[in-house]
Amino acid sequence: HFEFVGGSSRKFWEIALSGDSITVRFGRIGTNGQSQKKVFADAATAARTAARLIREKTGKGYQEKPV
Repeated sequence: HFEFVGGSSRKFWEIALSGDSITVRFGRIGTNGQSQKKVFADAATAARTAARLIREKTGKGYQEKPV
């Protein structure tokens, strides 16, 4: 679970890795947000993609928060 609070923005972003798929949930803090699921060719590709997405979000200022 990652959150970004800055200016008028109050957003969250979550990622869940399950085998060869990734589920991402995102939106404004305090809402259910929306969810997207992507299936990859194999679990290794899904894991690499999840790690890349986490690096991108933390690079944009998102901070990991306990759920």
